[in-house]
Amino acid sequence: MENTTQPSKESIEYYKAQNEKLEMENEALEAKLKWYEEQFRLRQQRQFGSSSEKSNPDQLSLFNEAEETADSTVEEPTVETITYTRKKQRGERDQKLENLPAETIEYRLSDEEQVCSCCGGALHDMSTEVRKELKVIPAQVKVVEHVRHVYSCRHCERHGIETPIMTAKMPEPVFPGSLASPSAMAYTMTQKYVEGMPLYRQEKHLERFGVSIPRQTLANWVLYGANTWLKHIYDEMYAHLIKHDILHADETTLQVLSEPDRPAKSTSYIWLYRTGRESFPIVLYDYQQTRASKHPQRFLADFQGYLHVDGYAGYNSISNVVPVGCWAHARRNFTEALRALPESASTTAVKAKEGLAFCNKLFDMERELKDASPQERYEKRLERSQPVLEAFLAWLKEQTPRVLPKSALGKAIKYCRNQWERLEAFLKDGRLEIDNNRAERSIKPFIIGRKNWLFSNTTKGAKSSAIIYSVVETAKENGLNPFNYLSYLFEELPNMDTTDKEQLAQYLPWSATLPQECHVPNKSK
Repeated sequence: MENTTQPSKESIEYYKAQNEKLEMENEALEAKLKWYEEQFRLRQQRQFGSSSEKSNPDQLSLFNEAEETADSTVEEPTVETITYTRKKQRGERDQKLENLPAETIEYRLSDEEQVCSCCGGALHDMSTEVRKELKVIPAQVKVVEHVRHVYSCRHCERHGIETPIMTAKMPEPVFPGSLASPSAMAYTMTQKYVEGMPLYRQEKHLERFGVSIPRQTLANWVLYGANTWLKHIYDEMYAHLIKHDILHADETTLQVLSEPDRPAKSTSYIWLYRTGRESFPIVLYDYQQTRASKHPQRFLADFQGYLHVDGYAGYNSISNVVPVGCWAHARRNFTEALRALPESASTTAVKAKEGLAFCNKLFDMERELKDASPQERYEKRLERSQPVLEAFLAWLKEQTPRVLPKSALGKAIKYCRNQWERLEAFLKDGRLEIDNNRAERSIKPFIIGRKNWLFSNTTKGAKSSAIIYSVVETAKENGLNPFNYLSYLFEELPNMDTTDKEQLAQYLPWSATLPQECHVPNKSK
């Protein structure tokens, strides 16, 4: 029989066993303490430090910006220098200010004043002195009356059995029975979804113009305009989106207060899908109640190709799709690992810097290939990036047993190993990107807007917000002025057959037939 006799409390074996047990407990507590310290340092950094992996010495406090930036010794720029600087950055040196509306105010002497102070003779116009200023015209509110005249025939009125009636043509209203004009509806949407001004603040803003329009009325305008008119543009953009073979995707949270059968504090999601760098920009948002994988599966059911994503596993089960990982996320994990370490952790810091160096080397090579053709980029990546990936994977395997799995460095290494197939997928096609930053940049306007209006009241409102964000963000990326573009849509769409796809294509944000006033001045299309 096996001897199960426990060591006596007075024996040396008992104290050895107790010592080993205490040492193991002490190691576990130390590991847990280090983990909590890492989380505390990360929390402090996220709350008070820079959110970017790059430090920006020009970033100033919001409240002290004017005081810290002001410098009385800096010479006031002229209109020409402002234009030249902007053109130089965009490579449009020959472009002037002709695209901006101009106003000329002339100052002349009266006939009585045009007398020489020396001899009394008449003065002539010798030359001019010109000073240029930029004039800002704030929003104005006025009432526009649409008066349609109705005509009849005098002769037929007196002598005929029937009198023909002719009515002058008048454009259809954007919202029948409402005060909303195309510009008013466009302005309300632009203020909320581009400038981040909630409807209750717009209500107060309009009151200062002497106009009392409740926020509920403004909300009605937004919902009607989105679901009646912009939905047609959204659907056409979606039809074009899924025809591409390279897309980006991301998702973020949203709170909707009045969702059926759900508590008000429930978390919903806005999903983002957009095109890559090799095509005209299309940015679409999709509201859903959950983060379940069925939502991208449904949205991308007819899509085939490469999909740039982050580490979320919900994209794995989409058929006919090759997920492409994000090296920005991988690098960010190593950056956080460095920030989480105490100053005394020199050995671990060296390892974190080694991992970060591999990521930075890949990004450096991508910057060098920025202007290369897709084929050249594909070949150079196989020649230069693939050896770095192979060395990095060997380093990851070597470090895995040497670090604590739950430490920040351990998580950074684990992320790379778990995502490796996705992370090396960018080698497959020269059109692919090394990160998913394009999607993160596109979802950021929604995140910034959410900080201002916090939540949506209803499911209908959330869906309308997704439609409007899709239209205005796609418009911005195609070089359009969102307000002018929305105004144009609300003027034209009520007066056309929206089921005519060929005609509707002329109103999409990348259409070459859009009028010039829809485009941002001095910006290439």
